[in-house]
Amino acid sequence: MLHSRLLLPAAAAIFATGLFAQTTKLEWPVASPAATLKQRVGLTDIEITYSRPGAKGRVMIGKIEPYGKVWRTGANNATTITFSTAVKLGGKEVPAGKYALFTIPNEKEWTVIINKGAAQWGAFTYDESADLVRFNVTPVPLAVPVETFEIGINDLRDDSATINLSWEKVRVPIKLELDVVGPIVAQIDGAMAGTGTKPYAQAAGFYLEHNLDLKKALTWADAAIAAGANQTNIHLKAKILAKLGDKAGAIAAAKQSIELAMKSDNVGVRTEYTKLNENLIASLK
Repeated sequence: MLHSRLLLPAAAAIFATGLFAQTTKLEWPVASPAATLKQRVGLTDIEITYSRPGAKGRVMIGKIEPYGKVWRTGANNATTITFSTAVKLGGKEVPAGKYALFTIPNEKEWTVIINKGAAQWGAFTYDESADLVRFNVTPVPLAVPVETFEIGINDLRDDSATINLSWEKVRVPIKLELDVVGPIVAQIDGAMAGTGTKPYAQAAGFYLEHNLDLKKALTWADAAIAAGANQTNIHLKAKILAKLGDKAGAIAAAKQSIELAMKSDNVGVRTEYTKLNENLIASLK
């Protein structure tokens, strides 16, 4: 009886240990972790999904990922890139949609491939007939090597950016271009023709930024000032006048903007607009 009583707790412990082993989920580090990059450029939403292999002391580009061979541009699943609107990549038209991003590395030139087969593992079932566009890019040498493969979107403008593929000793810059002027001008025209509040300041700033009709921009800036004569709207007018070549008018407007800014209770407004206008005046002398 004593022997049986001693065995019962031991058996229960063994059973509990076995049950724990069956129900516990084990997690392990991933060799090439997945990453998702989301970026809005102009009016376009971009999403890039890829896995990030590490060099780990190996020579990857040109050896493990050989020159002249189609590469998944990452690890595991093929890298995908999604655009919410039509764009240009490397000067080539790409409609809105989701695509696989393949590359062919070479020492002096990389081929970038946008392929319709977004759902595939690696490049093992890559089908050239599904290519939407191909173009070549010159890689840029890196002074500091990149250990883990990285895709970034930089040089952001309203209508352009650079998609950078960086690994080991090279960066591959892919030029991205978007049509932002056409859609925004259409929106501005619609708003100005409507009966609601008019976006005078925003429209004037957009026309100034994109070198459109500056006389129209000046008219809108004046309308914005009539609705609210503050340091922001008057500084905008000063910049438009400067671009139109009216230095005297631009300097006068800049000085007026400073005067209004100095009346603000906000020290940040006073400091910022004093500096902005002083810099503009200095550039005109």
